[in-house]
Amino acid sequence: MRLLVTGGAGYVGGVVARRLREAGHETVVLDDLSTGHRAAAAPAEVVVGDCGDRALLADLIDRRRIEGVIHLAASCLVGESVQDPARYYRNNLERSLALLDTVRAHGVAHLVLSSTAAVYGEPVEIPMQEEHPTRPTNPYGETKLALEKALHWYHAAHGLGFVALRYFNAAGAARDGSIGEAHRPETHLVPNVLRAALDGDPVPIFGTDYATPDGTAVRDYVHVEDLAEAHVLALERLQARGGGWTFNLGNGAGFSVRQVIEAARRVTGRPIPTRAAARRPGDPESLVASSERARRELGWSPRFPALESILESAWSFLRSHPGGYAA
Repeated sequence: MRLLVTGGAGYVGGVVARRLREAGHETVVLDDLSTGHRAAAAPAEVVVGDCGDRALLADLIDRRRIEGVIHLAASCLVGESVQDPARYYRNNLERSLALLDTVRAHGVAHLVLSSTAAVYGEPVEIPMQEEHPTRPTNPYGETKLALEKALHWYHAAHGLGFVALRYFNAAGAARDGSIGEAHRPETHLVPNVLRAALDGDPVPIFGTDYATPDGTAVRDYVHVEDLAEAHVLALERLQARGGGWTFNLGNGAGFSVRQVIEAARRVTGRPIPTRAAARRPGDPESLVASSERARRELGWSPRFPALESILESAWSFLRSHPGGYAA
């Protein structure tokens, strides 16, 4: 299939685009490079531009005879979304609606959306199934949920086939060490913990008074290569059956911040200093997935579920890219 991958020069996007090529798909990456890196998309062609630019999208879709879109372009920082909600409504919803309109107008039949566990908000039950109430606690989750709802209505009105993949905490790196997290600033726990192992600066623990066994927030970490595989399976599902589908992607096991730090100490063999910090606005206490629907309907299951495996791949990337990607 000929695919347009928006955000394909980002951390998850780069791994996804590569796995799609390995599965035999042709890919063109559209990325504004505001947070992405050309090196993460290599050797795919990268078109630098805005995923909400209707004229650019129409040209790409028609000239490259695009048959499907993998939509990963988004702003994705919870804290930033609370501080600057307008940015998130523009980037995640307004631009995405322009994409949906252009996709529909130019006859693209399939779309796979990178969504998030942030659509759920505070959990009512653990693990969280797709039918769990959706009450986001931050604009990031709110805008992703609004886009999911738009996809449902575009499917009902226009027949657009879609799969929304609700990632829990993407982590790790490509196993060959070529693609990993290189954000500036970095807000994700795993790369910050490993950076602390490298340079000795204390890693902040945001919240030590949660109602969890050790007082720190609990998250479900899923290897980025397992996420990439789910996109391949989602496309196969759409090609075979069409329709509109939503799937959680997680390991089904939660790890606290302190557990991640202890595992990182074992993996790196280094002391990792910490410091207590205030909770971040909009951060739920615990997020753990039930991915039974993805296992049953997509045939997906994590190949790298162990926390140590996730950390080892991320540690390998950091050591080979201590300053991030080369310019």
